[in-house]
Amino acid sequence: MLDVTVIEDAEAAAVSLDPIRARLLAELAAGPASAAMLAAKVGLPRQKVNYHLKALERHGLVELAGERRKGNVTERLMRATAASYVISPLALAAVQPDPDRFRDQLSARWLLAVGARLVRDVGALITGATKARKRLATYALDGEVTFASAADRAAFIEELTQGVGALIRKYHDGNAEGGRDHRIVVAVHPTLKPEAIAKPEVTAKPEAIAEPEVTAEPEAIAEPEAIAVESTRPGQD
Repeated sequence: MLDVTVIEDAEAAAVSLDPIRARLLAELAAGPASAAMLAAKVGLPRQKVNYHLKALERHGLVELAGERRKGNVTERLMRATAASYVISPLALAAVQPDPDRFRDQLSARWLLAVGARLVRDVGALITGATKARKRLATYALDGEVTFASAADRAAFIEELTQGVGALIRKYHDGNAEGGRDHRIVVAVHPTLKPEAIAKPEVTAKPEAIAEPEVTAEPEAIAEPEAIAVESTRPGQD
């Protein structure tokens, strides 16, 4: 089982967003189970669970883990193909965010567009590397910093921009034969408090699809200030 995988297909995304199927995915991420075992956990008839499992399997979200005999019946044990799933902007290709449409380093929405492109591109790279059976060279840095004042934050951003810019100028070689372009994304945003990240509970009946619950407007969750520093070699989108 993969730790995380990216869903790029629109139909697969729709299947995963169904509340009942999302619940089944969560159960199967914890370990293999049969339709009968899942039925007892989610409170649905086994036939209904089988129907949902077939839809998930058809889109590669679950897979066969093994079989076992139970009386005169052979049960299929299914498991999730990943512990977590991320939906790529490719699933909504016609309306996916485009960071090149406008560029504003102080805009939280531009930061969101850059982040969406990161999910899209890395997801596509993982798919390609998996098919080619090659490793993908990536690097990520994640950390937190507490600023005593807005002035300190502004000074930090200035030094960060100058430092990253100096590194890019030092190592960038547009004439390198066989050189490979890399994209650099650095982001700064307020830390989201744990209680603001709510896990939705499934309360809908099998035939019903629950509307996603909005717990807060984006501006109510975090301060509007967001900084993104982005760089790429010439010729990149």
